[in-house]
Amino acid sequence: MTRSISPSPCPSPASRGEGKVQQLIRDVIGGVRTRRSERPALIGVGGAQGSGKSHQCRAYAERHPRIAHFSLDDIYLTRAERLDMARDIHPLCATRGPPGSHDLGLADRVIAELEDPSGKQKVKLPRFDKVTDDRAPEANWPVFEGLPHAILVDGWCMGAAPLDPASLDAPLNALEREQDADGGWRRMIAAHLADDYQTFFDGFDAMIYLAAPSWEIVRTWRGEQEVETRGRPLTAEENAALDRFVMHYERVTRAMLAGRHRAQWIAHLDEARGVTRVEER
Repeated sequence: MTRSISPSPCPSPASRGEGKVQQLIRDVIGGVRTRRSERPALIGVGGAQGSGKSHQCRAYAERHPRIAHFSLDDIYLTRAERLDMARDIHPLCATRGPPGSHDLGLADRVIAELEDPSGKQKVKLPRFDKVTDDRAPEANWPVFEGLPHAILVDGWCMGAAPLDPASLDAPLNALEREQDADGGWRRMIAAHLADDYQTFFDGFDAMIYLAAPSWEIVRTWRGEQEVETRGRPLTAEENAALDRFVMHYERVTRAMLAGRHRAQWIAHLDEARGVTRVEER
């Protein structure tokens, strides 16, 4: 059962230059720190591709200097590691994104360093270069100094719950029909999600989910991101490649949209990414 979240007693977010998502992030951090202030609040923010989760977290961290932020996108396995997996396990493992393509050990180490109670830490926050499809050189990672008030980690599959095993039998889209006919790749993803990803998620104090109104709008949003990145409209070939790319994410994204996630707070979005309502569950 869900219920509407209680209004925050804090000043109006409009007067602070914050939107509804950032107000929610602020309220969740404040709630965690009220209960336990001796270490940083560890908050996960999930949402489908293009939902604005990284933008919202980055903007909040820029506005609040004692907030450390990185994304699951920043801890993808290196290109070489994924190509090794593609050779040894399944060709689809070359593509970044699905559970199994992240270096969760790196995320754990970064979080542990940020939580050092001495307050003297200088922590390099990982970054991934999507243009080269590889982890950025460590020399280019930004450094966070001191003990943060909160750590924000966003990701498209942040807080995803295990998939229904019965749902894995039939392929979901053309990618799965043509390149995963026996279901080995999708079962590998499901195994990672049910095991090491749940262990990783267990360490978070709270999770927020930005819920898109449909799977179809996710593809539209992802296309808008590509246009913004490239600074021009996509060609027909690029659109076809993007159609194929998002199929890697479709199974877990659809499951999360149907409620298979661990988030305690859900911000329901419209097609313009506006928040229509916020629920707590």
